[in-house]
Amino acid sequence: MLNRMMNFLGLGDDMDEEELLEDGAYAPEEEPAAGNKRAATVVNLHTQKQVRVVLAEPGVYEDAQAVADHLKGHRSIIVNLHRCPYDQSLRIVDFLSGCVYAVGGSMQKLGHHIFLCAPDNVDIQGTISEYLSGEGRRI
Repeated sequence: MLNRMMNFLGLGDDMDEEELLEDGAYAPEEEPAAGNKRAATVVNLHTQKQVRVVLAEPGVYEDAQAVADHLKGHRSIIVNLHRCPYDQSLRIVDFLSGCVYAVGGSMQKLGHHIFLCAPDNVDIQGTISEYLSGEGRRI
């Protein structure tokens, strides 16, 4: 009974019953009565797929559409706006915040000119506080 429970939970050996009988390590229990037969249920506990995070460094506003395409594909994006002129980086942040809203995701500032855009299937926990100083303009 314990072996069946372990196999049901996916924790048992993957060996077939015949292989176990050949090894002599397993003596099967009696078959259940004809009225008590159930179909075996296979449960995969390892269903998590690989998560991909995209790094983007747009130089001009026109590059923001490629970033939005990644959001539509349910991939998280870290956007670095250091290379982009200030006025265009404001437009990119506005555009991306609209895209994030459209997919039901979230957007967080990670640092000076660095943002994380995540779709709805990604849960972001915690915050990063920024040290406020009197240095120039900030996004």
